[in-house]
Amino acid sequence: MALRRAADGAAEMLAGGSGTGMTHAWLFTGPPGSGREAAARAFAAALFCPDQGCGHCDMCHQVAIGSHPDLEVVRTEGLSYGIKETRQLILRAAGAPTLGRWRVVLFEGADRMPERASNALLKAIEEPPPKTVWLLCTPSPADLVITIRSRCRVVTLVTPPTAAVAHALVTRDNIPPDMAEFVARATQGHLERARRLALDPEMRARREAVLSIPRSLTGVGECVIAAERLVDTAKKEADAVSSALDEGETNELRKIYGEGSSGKGLNKGLIRGGAGAIKDLEKLQKSRATRTQRDVIDAALLDLVAFYRDVLAMQFGAPVELANEDRRADLESLTRSSTPEDTLRRIDAIMRCRERLAANVNPQMAVEAMTISLHRPQL
Repeated sequence: MALRRAADGAAEMLAGGSGTGMTHAWLFTGPPGSGREAAARAFAAALFCPDQGCGHCDMCHQVAIGSHPDLEVVRTEGLSYGIKETRQLILRAAGAPTLGRWRVVLFEGADRMPERASNALLKAIEEPPPKTVWLLCTPSPADLVITIRSRCRVVTLVTPPTAAVAHALVTRDNIPPDMAEFVARATQGHLERARRLALDPEMRARREAVLSIPRSLTGVGECVIAAERLVDTAKKEADAVSSALDEGETNELRKIYGEGSSGKGLNKGLIRGGAGAIKDLEKLQKSRATRTQRDVIDAALLDLVAFYRDVLAMQFGAPVELANEDRRADLESLTRSSTPEDTLRRIDAIMRCRERLAANVNPQMAVEAMTISLHRPQL
């Protein structure tokens, strides 16, 4: 509904003639699973499409597959989107449209901009080129500095209900209904994560390992072991993802700079100049690997938060759907052996761990502190 209202508002502005009334900065917010990026992409298609987003024309198809020349999608693969990249992005965004009346920049990880990058973007949003539209995506408006969000029109999205996610998995991905309902509930309505959980047995095994942590924390030694296993698993998964990407990127860059080529016309200086480019690429790849490891740990922490949220709901007798119904025995055991205050302190410990990881604290130390707090919440 929020997206429809935004699209209707944009259509009214576009219908005004020159388009001078168009809002040039939009902020798409919502919790994980709400579809911020998908909504922003659909909105971009509505701006390009003659019928405000029919979903069938060439313009809509180009946006869907990422080939539209007037749409630039920014994905933050590293720890942050730096000032240098932001300035280059602003210069590209200032160019004139190629096909239509708008040039659109869809920034998927706008909350990962540091302060200097945010200040640079603020200047571009304060005085935007007449044909440039910025679509920023963040979990919450508070993730951006107030000076930026005050200049954006906010589109607030919500997580779809479990039944809707399960229906989409059954009809679009041919996932069995029982599995679809289980993963939709387990991921609390996060469609993409639910799809991966349904299709990837290894991901389901990792989830089981994470949700077995509360039961395993019988002493300090067990807390240290649990933390080590969680961090080690995240590192292995990040390494697997990174190695698959890194090799292809490095080989492609070496080819661009002429490595392995021969001939009189070969520019030897170009080969030598490739060393700096490869060094920059390796720095980016290292940052991406660190980001991936943190994202894997963060996903595990969110699973733990959902587990203790279920415990808290049972302690208060709240009539809500449990995300971890498949682990009811563990939930009931903790419900009987702890108080709501203990559960809240445990949730706070997990959230502190997330904050520490975001502040670049050593993952092993941050997770160990968390597991000890889960074992003894009153410390």
